[in-house]
Amino acid sequence: MIQVSDAPLAGENDWPPDSIEFDIFERLKDDSAMHAYRSSNALTFDINIRKHITLSAKALNESRATFELFTATRANKEYWEITNAGGIRLRYGVEPSRGIQDIFDNSDLYGFECATAMVIIFYHAALQVIGSRIFNELFPNIYLYSWHFDSDFGLESVRTHYFIPGDVVYFNNPDFNVQSPQWRGENAVVLDNDTYFGHGIGIQTEAEMIDILNELRNPDSTQSAYLTNVVTRTDNEHLFNQTLSFRSPWIQKQPSIVVQHNKNSISHQQYLRYLKNL
Repeated sequence: MIQVSDAPLAGENDWPPDSIEFDIFERLKDDSAMHAYRSSNALTFDINIRKHITLSAKALNESRATFELFTATRANKEYWEITNAGGIRLRYGVEPSRGIQDIFDNSDLYGFECATAMVIIFYHAALQVIGSRIFNELFPNIYLYSWHFDSDFGLESVRTHYFIPGDVVYFNNPDFNVQSPQWRGENAVVLDNDTYFGHGIGIQTEAEMIDILNELRNPDSTQSAYLTNVVTRTDNEHLFNQTLSFRSPWIQKQPSIVVQHNKNSISHQQYLRYLKNL
């Protein structure tokens, strides 16, 4: 269900029926859970961010960026430095928008694991929607590591089997081969046409994603991989509100806590557990 300005949504979907915007709107409207917005502009912003998350996921799929363990993280040294933990930290003096866009422009210089890939997709989608000036104001000190994310964007995880394009889901592989711990699971962006993008696996259906993960579990295992009911979503209402107010570039943001866990391909929910235990 969609609610705008504390009232049920009035009017019809004005997007072309074959557009991703139409699909997202219909999925939001048909959800049994409430999706509340303060204004129609906030609803449009949410749909636009979701659309660009799917487009950024497809762009990363078509890029030459590779899946790597934290120990083998790679990035363009002109824009980024690699930390001892395998994180990717923006170099001093580099515009955040240029750094994020370079991941797609010079993708052959980059390699990272799948949770980091999801965060990169979120940042890239936001850049396309809000533009470089606001993006640089909001995210001056980007650090890419697992599910670490800037509070001015924000992430939330909910339990549901109802997926909307732009969501990120998690395929759990409970009996993964300990020789390849990166395949403990796969974070994947929900696309249109009942497909998903997972960094390192590509664009697949649910059944195909599970089949691939099953091939990467312990050889004698009979416990199948499966799609969990935990969905990670960007807090687009909060981001929309942040874009409405000017922030001075001289204001220093408080650094947020980074959980350096050295476990590749974990879910956002697992990352939150690590964060809570600090």
